[in-house]
Amino acid sequence: MVEVLFLVGILVAIFVGFNIGGSSTGVAFGPAVGAGTLSKFGAAALMTIFALAGGHFVGREVVKTLGSGIVSSEFTMLVSIVVLFFIGFALFLSNVVGVPASTSMTAVGAMAGLGIAQGTLNWEAMGEIVSWWLVSPVIAFWVSGVIGRYFYPALVERFAIPQTDGSLLALDRSGSVPRPVLGENTTRRELIGTLLVVGIGCYMAFAAGASNIANAVAPLVGNNSLEMTPAILLGGGAIGLGAFTIARRTMDTVGNDLTDLPLLAALLVAAVSSTIVTFLSALGVPASFVIIATMSIVGLGWGRATRTTTISDTVKGETPEVSVGALTADAPDAPTVGGQAGTPSEKHKQPIGEPEDIPKAADLFEPETTARVILTQNFVPAVATLAAYLVFKFVPIF
Repeated sequence: MVEVLFLVGILVAIFVGFNIGGSSTGVAFGPAVGAGTLSKFGAAALMTIFALAGGHFVGREVVKTLGSGIVSSEFTMLVSIVVLFFIGFALFLSNVVGVPASTSMTAVGAMAGLGIAQGTLNWEAMGEIVSWWLVSPVIAFWVSGVIGRYFYPALVERFAIPQTDGSLLALDRSGSVPRPVLGENTTRRELIGTLLVVGIGCYMAFAAGASNIANAVAPLVGNNSLEMTPAILLGGGAIGLGAFTIARRTMDTVGNDLTDLPLLAALLVAAVSSTIVTFLSALGVPASFVIIATMSIVGLGWGRATRTTTISDTVKGETPEVSVGALTADAPDAPTVGGQAGTPSEKHKQPIGEPEDIPKAADLFEPETTARVILTQNFVPAVATLAAYLVFKFVPIF
């Protein structure tokens, strides 16, 4: 019976990791795949490698937090299976219906439900985690807002990654040892820019592994069924399985859906979000990449739009309407991967407070839309918390 429960626990953990890989790979490498700089197979391979690296080098603290820091209840195998089931089922529903759910918040919610039901919740640890959940989106907003207001136009002016015909690299066989050289039409700027796009994707994969591998294996580590290193290998392998299978569709979706968000903006959001998530993972705090990235997008758009307004105007209540045009206005003359090099217009060089020709377009983040997204992102963890509480409180076998 024990062996059967252990096998079921392993399968449920794989199911959780599989869904994490399916959703995280598209977010990390969708821009690179959509721009044609990386194949889906290559993206899946890099996702597997860097997610595993993130879990191994940074994610151990998150595994400890989820495995033993939130509740003092004994993680029996049956309890672990139920907790993992709530996590996996919530992620599965979010993948099926397209609801943006936070894996870390769902995992913490399920374990909090267990702790409340059995009176073993570590309220101090939960308070620290929730505090970071409240603070980290604010940090993401303001960091991205400062970038959008003061640095984004200069970055647009300099960020040019023209895509030429032919192979990016070629092999020079003139010497005794073949060595890679630039392709016939490849410029050094194109090579560096392409490596930057792929590198940001690897960074996001690292951050996802650091934060999310724990969601798949922490209960099994908490009940001593698996040691830390084998558990991380199991979680990383499950994420890789999802990356090579169901993530192919999410990479298509993310790559195609970025047409309204310039590649530069997407890379800035990825860099800011990944840095915050990696930092929190090093502290052992399970972080919500989805919410942090959402607020980073909001902050970048707000900062870009408010370039037309001085601080004194803002104090007086004179604020501009923030629209998707605040970012996409740069797209026609700011080359990105897949586009041709162009010459940025003079509007990028205008000082803060002077009007810019930002076209009106559909809102980047209407207040109602933003509220609905954040509400949805918190709804699934709340359901997991309530369901876990009811099961562990009233089902006799627990």
